[in-house]
Amino acid sequence: HLDALKDIRKMMQRSSRFISLSGLSGIAAGIWALIGAYLAYNWIGEYYDVFTRGGYTNENFHSLKWNLFLLAGGVAGLALISALYFTWRRAGKNKLPLWDHTTKQLVINTAIPMVAGGIFIIAMLQYSEWRFVAPACLIFYGLGLVNGSKYTLSDIRYLGFLEILLGLINTQFIGYGLYFWALGFGVLHIIYGFVMWWKYERNPTVEN
Repeated sequence: HLDALKDIRKMMQRSSRFISLSGLSGIAAGIWALIGAYLAYNWIGEYYDVFTRGGYTNENFHSLKWNLFLLAGGVAGLALISALYFTWRRAGKNKLPLWDHTTKQLVINTAIPMVAGGIFIIAMLQYSEWRFVAPACLIFYGLGLVNGSKYTLSDIRYLGFLEILLGLINTQFIGYGLYFWALGFGVLHIIYGFVMWWKYERNPTVEN
């Protein structure tokens, strides 16, 4: 009877939550984020070297903006590809569908705060307001994770809370956004990914 109840519980979980998220995708995303932060740090440093030597031009500034924009897009793209690959691989091992109604709900509920945040950030950039871009990225990303957590493993909610908290702290330390990005999108993702892997993938028989 206990085995039957466990089987029923697993079926109910699988029908209401997407449980194929892989901790390895979190680790990969964190690594890409740290690499991106390292490159951005070097580019910003080179820009300020030119600025202090009196070689500053508007062309230098616009070039830096576009390079950082493309770098952010590249990091996000690599993180997304890594997440899809590791999630697809785990879903295959568990013989579960990668895309179904629950996955759709997870994507929609996660995307709503992130898309709203992206539009808000673009508006800030439109008016050359850079100071709160980094905090806004962390806060809206965290809100997306919290909003989507009810459709997947509950652990992701705590990552969302930490991202929101980190973004709020960053509002009081303007000028250190790159460090907070590296901590939020890099270090926290790696820690979260390792915890997820340890709990659910190291021993595949363990279910949340």
